[in-house]
Order: sequence, then C-alpha cells, then structure tokens
Amino acid sequence: MLKPLRQGLPPLDPSTVAGAASCALPPRYEAVREARQFTRRTLDQWETGDRFDDICLVVSELVTNALRHALPANTPRTAEQSPPVRLHLMRWTERLVCAVRDPSHDSPVARDFDDSAAESGRGLFLIDSFSDGWGWHPLAGTLSGKVVWALFRLTPDALPAAT
Repeated sequence: MLKPLRQGLPPLDPSTVAGAASCALPPRYEAVREARQFTRRTLDQWETGDRFDDICLVVSELVTNALRHALPANTPRTAEQSPPVRLHLMRWTERLVCAVRDPSHDSPVARDFDDSAAESGRGLFLIDSFSDGWGWHPLAGTLSGKVVWALFRLTPDALPAAT
C-alpha cells in the first residue's frame, strides 16, 4: 500500500516507524466526526506540533470525499455491515501519512474554482493546500478499491525530545 509514497522520498527505514493506527469507518456522514476524533486522540499521543490542525483538516476532507464520491450510490448510509472506508495514520520520524481506503476504482478529480462562493467541491484543493503532497493508487491483491493519501513533513520542533 505504501509503495507510491516511497517514490521521491528517502527510504522508509522500519526502525524509524514511530507509530501506526487505523480505524474502520461506517458508510454514514457522521463517520467524518468519528475520523476527526480518532485522529485527534492519535495525534495527541504522537506530538505532531504545529501540523495538528492541518492533519485534522485533511483527514476530514479525505474521509468526506470517500463517503461522498467513492461509495456506490446504493450503499445504505446507516448500514452496520463491514465498513467500506478505512482511515490509516502512519508516522515516521519526520513525516506522517494519512491514507483513506475506499471501494471505488475511480480516480479523485480536482475541480477548477471559478466560483469562489461554491460551498462544496474544494476537498482536493484543501488537501493539496494543507499537506506536503498527496496522491492515490489502486489496491491490488485481495483488496479492491483505492487509497487516497496525504503526506505531512514534520519539523524537528514537532518531534518528541529524545530521552
């Protein structure tokens, strides 16, 4: 799942992995709030410093996009079945990745913003603006769908002090 994240970045040394967390999200819009709460709890433990608000905003947008655009139209929004959307947070020494897995094979599409008063359609613009990079890739193997991810570089002052 992380191979595209490695392109153009220093190697991901397993010894530098500082933490990973994930949660399944039900196919209802209240899941955006649940994802934000999960992210806040996780980031509180990881001490991400000044990136905290940016990461929470991007997680909200990634999850909203998955629920709004990646679920089939006939997906019940109150279903208690196996959750089709999953949020992953992965932290290395100097970077953090938020990734949202969904069942769609369609690529995310950024919109042009001719109407600055538009109330929706800004998700990918916000993700691009508040993260240090983002992308997506289709899943392979037994998993179906895609992962949309956002990368955050963590500054040295955002890292916990060495003990």
